[in-house]
Amino acid sequence: MKFVLDALGGDNSPWAIVDGVALALKKYNDIEYVITGNKAEIEKYIKEKKYNFSNVEIVNAPDEIDCNDVPTVAIRTKKDSSLVVALDLLKKDEEINALISTGSTGAILTGGFLKIGRIKGVSRPALCPVLPTKKGTNVLLIDCGANADCKPVNLCHFAVMGSIYFKELFGVENPRVALVNIGTEDAKGNELIKQTFPLMQKMPINFVGNMEARDALSGDYDVLVCDGFTGNVLLKSTEGAVSLVMSEMKTAFKSSLKAMLGAKLAMKSLKKLKNKLDYNKYGGSPFIGCSKTIIKSHGSSKAETILASIEQARKYTLANINNKISDEITKLPPLEVEVE
Repeated sequence: MKFVLDALGGDNSPWAIVDGVALALKKYNDIEYVITGNKAEIEKYIKEKKYNFSNVEIVNAPDEIDCNDVPTVAIRTKKDSSLVVALDLLKKDEEINALISTGSTGAILTGGFLKIGRIKGVSRPALCPVLPTKKGTNVLLIDCGANADCKPVNLCHFAVMGSIYFKELFGVENPRVALVNIGTEDAKGNELIKQTFPLMQKMPINFVGNMEARDALSGDYDVLVCDGFTGNVLLKSTEGAVSLVMSEMKTAFKSSLKAMLGAKLAMKSLKKLKNKLDYNKYGGSPFIGCSKTIIKSHGSSKAETILASIEQARKYTLANINNKISDEITKLPPLEVEVE
């Protein structure tokens, strides 16, 4: 396998990316790496850290796309940016299986659309992060921001792709797929959900109906399907709620001597909780449905997050997920919405 990593654009770039590759080199011997970024700066850092990067190619791409750039303009004009160079390598080099980036989400998604393209038959690619649940399992959210406006066919394709990905990633034979809605009743929801529901029942998946957002992390579902607007609000609200709870717990434990003693006694359990909720442990979000694998890692990713993203890309490649998605999507009948 061969992966290209965009070393610029994240909060901790390029050091977290380089350190992450160093961790991966110690763990896996079946992956080659290409890093795009400021070559002189990266090579100086590698020398200082005394890393053995004999199996890593550094491609000079000193320009950077940041969050202030207009994605469509940046992808077309910043030819020497680390992201554009990485995308071009992914597209042109048949040996490269995946791209990992911590850069601008908008630019990564735009580049995926414009330069890499979709798997044959897929109506739209989607961004799908993995989240923890209270049962100690995982749940996949698809889409979390790539497609703000969707049609029923898009949600059906998200469901099929998400089901395949979850099955291969976690070994769950028949993942439970739900539509994110404002209620569990079949007739509830906006027009998009009402039109999608009967079509979803015809999909080759284990569709279990509608799900309210409060049950997203319950562990009762495996794949949550929604448009990108709804998914992004759900994801950011969940992150905000977790941040609030952790902050309030920290404040409470510092409020008195008794509270501090209690925190010390519960330290092992608290660390376990913190690790469970730490996104650094889960890697990035695959831009699933693209003809080649793209992993969007969190902007503030650390070395362990990059390692987790590399592991994600490795599993994705070994499981041949893109071909499985193509095979399943092309078998689907035309998805027509009945108009009353």
